[in-house]
Amino acid sequence: MTDAPYSDEQLDIGRRLFAGPVDFVMGAVSLDTLPPADRPEVAFAGRSNVGKSSLVNALTGRKTLARTSNTPGRTQELNYFDFGSGMNLPFYLVDLPGYGYAKIERKKVERWTRLVKTYLQGRPSLRRVMLLIDSRHGLKDNDREIMKMLDEAAVNYQIVLTKLDKLKVADRQKMFDKTLADMKKFIACHPTLLATSSEKGFGLAEVKAEIGLLASMG
Repeated sequence: MTDAPYSDEQLDIGRRLFAGPVDFVMGAVSLDTLPPADRPEVAFAGRSNVGKSSLVNALTGRKTLARTSNTPGRTQELNYFDFGSGMNLPFYLVDLPGYGYAKIERKKVERWTRLVKTYLQGRPSLRRVMLLIDSRHGLKDNDREIMKMLDEAAVNYQIVLTKLDKLKVADRQKMFDKTLADMKKFIACHPTLLATSSEKGFGLAEVKAEIGLLASMG
């Protein structure tokens, strides 16, 4: 489910990018440990337990590339993955710590929230943030806070609905349309809305195609 079509060529580039070699580079805990900003970066962000790791694994067809956990808030580093080197389209996919989980120690929350915000506002090679939203709940207050921060920092971001299979078929289009309407209130939000299910495979080809376009920007 998407509001914009992709060409066969764009879909094929995305498919080959994610079918090729993928290497875990590092888990960065501070800005001075980030790898050189020498290639495009696409960051995945979202509330804790929104399904980021599951989506990364589903996109690559690997079950353990990104660590998944039943405990929200487990990912506390900026996890870098190297894609596209075999196609001469190298880019980093960056899995960011989840936000919005209150049961983690407050000092720890503040530390990696500060790290993520500083990264988002100052990383010159960052092409887009893919902001994951649980389709069962839609945009929540802390999602809107992140979107407002990205607007103010002029960071381009795109909404990706997750867990679409958890919604009744009759409710999917309603959530899609409501999210589209909400997106129009935010100036830095990319106008194309993507909707996915890691479990059923819905929308994965479109996400790959979109990221392929970003990798091609160099």
